[in-house]
Amino acid sequence: MELPFAESWRIKMVEPIHKSTLKEREKWIKEAHYNLFQLPSDQVYIDLLTDSGTGAMSDRQWAAMMVGDESYAGARSFFHLRDTIERLTGFKHVIPTHQGRAAENVLFSALVKEGDYVPGNSQFDTTKGHIESRKATAVDCTIDEARDTQLEYPFKGNVDIKKLEKVLQEHGDKVPFIIVTITNNTAGGQPVSMENLREVHKLAKKYGKRVILDSARFAENAYFIKTREKGYADKTIKEIVKETFSYADGMTMSAKKDAIVNMGGFIATRHEDWYDAAKCFCIPIEGYLTYGGMNGRDMEALAVGLDENTELDNLETRIKQVQYLASKLDEYGIPYQRPAGGHAIFIDASRVLTHVPKEEFPAQTLAVELYLEAGVRGCEIGYILADRDPVTRENRFGGLDLLRLAIPRRTYTNNHMDVIAAALKNVFDRREKITRGYKIAWEAPLMRHFTVKLEKA
Repeated sequence: MELPFAESWRIKMVEPIHKSTLKEREKWIKEAHYNLFQLPSDQVYIDLLTDSGTGAMSDRQWAAMMVGDESYAGARSFFHLRDTIERLTGFKHVIPTHQGRAAENVLFSALVKEGDYVPGNSQFDTTKGHIESRKATAVDCTIDEARDTQLEYPFKGNVDIKKLEKVLQEHGDKVPFIIVTITNNTAGGQPVSMENLREVHKLAKKYGKRVILDSARFAENAYFIKTREKGYADKTIKEIVKETFSYADGMTMSAKKDAIVNMGGFIATRHEDWYDAAKCFCIPIEGYLTYGGMNGRDMEALAVGLDENTELDNLETRIKQVQYLASKLDEYGIPYQRPAGGHAIFIDASRVLTHVPKEEFPAQTLAVELYLEAGVRGCEIGYILADRDPVTRENRFGGLDLLRLAIPRRTYTNNHMDVIAAALKNVFDRREKITRGYKIAWEAPLMRHFTVKLEKA
C-alpha cells in the first residue's frame, strides 16, 4: 500500500485562534469600511490575506536569531547572509532592506526615471506603484493564456516574447530594464518556465537590456520547473535556482515569502554599477549597507530560511497543501485560476458573482461574503488593486478580478483547508442571491486597496 503524503515537519508551538458570530462579523466589517485590510487580526478566524511574513519559522531559524550580530557596520550576520545569497544565486553584490517594496524603492530610485517604460509579466501592486509614482509606465507582457482562468496551461506566468520585443522596438532607449516576477502573483501565482527565462534573457541581450527577477517566490517557481518542465525532474531545487538566476542581472526579494521570515528583503546583482547606484539610495532610505533595514538576528534567520526553502521536502509540503484546497474546490465546482499556483488559490469572482457588475467590484464583494460566512480573510487581486489609469483616472477593468486565498507557510493544517472550502461552497451555493457589490467612498491616489473605504452599492 502506498503511504499517504504527510507534512515534512512536526508542530512544536501553537497560537490560539478564535471563532466569532455572524452578528459580530457584520459589525466589524462595516466598521472597517468593507476593507479586509482594516480588520484587526483578532477579528479574523483563518487569515489568508497574504503569505507575506505570516509563515512559521523553524527551530533552526529561531536558534540562528540568538547569534545575530547587531553591529552597526560590518556585522557578521550580513556576511553570512551575503554569502548564502551568492551561493544560491551567483550574485555577489547584496544590499539588505526591510522588505521587498523597500528593495524596489531603493533600486528603482536609481534606475527608473520619468517617461520610462518597464515591461514585465503582470507587475504586482507595489512594483507597478513604484514605477508609476516615478511617472514611468509599467507594460504588461504576460502571455494571453493567463487570462483564461479555466485553461490548464503549466506556465501561465510566462512573458510573451513578441509583446516584449514590440516594447523594446518602440521604446528601446526608454526601457531601463525588463522585470520578470517569479512566480507571477497577479496572474494567479503562476510559474515562469526556464525556457521562457532563457528566451527573455536572449532577447534582452539582443537589445542591450538587463533583466531583474522579482524573486519573492523564486523557490516555488523552481518547484514547478522541476515538476512540470521537461529535463528538470532529476535536478535539485538549488540547481534549478542557480540556473534561473543565470538568466538575470539582478533581483529584488521580499524575504517574507520564500525565505519564511516575518520581515526582511534584499537587492542582489552581478553588476557593480547597479550596486554603486543603489548604495546611494540605501543609506538615506534604509540604513547602512551592512544592515539596510534589518537587524542582525533577522539576517541570520533569513539566511537559514533561504537554505531550508530551497529543499524539495519543504516546498512539496507547502505546495501540496495549496493543491489539497484546490481539490476540494474542484469537488464543489468553484472556478479558480487553473492550475493551482504555489502560494494561493485565486477564485475567479467574475465567474462566481455573475450578477454583480464590474463597477461594484465582484472580487471584493466575494471577499466580504467569505469573511461574513466564516471569518476567513482573503485579498482582492482585481479591479480595486488595479488602481486607476494614471492619465485618464478611470478604473482599470481590463484584467482579471480574483479573490486570492494566500496560504501562510507551515501555519495551518488541512482541517483549516476543509473549513475554507466549506465556507466557499456555502457562498457559492447562494451566489444567485448576491446581486449588488460596493462603491468607493474614499481612496488614496496610489495603491488604494490597502486603505480604500467602501460602502454598499
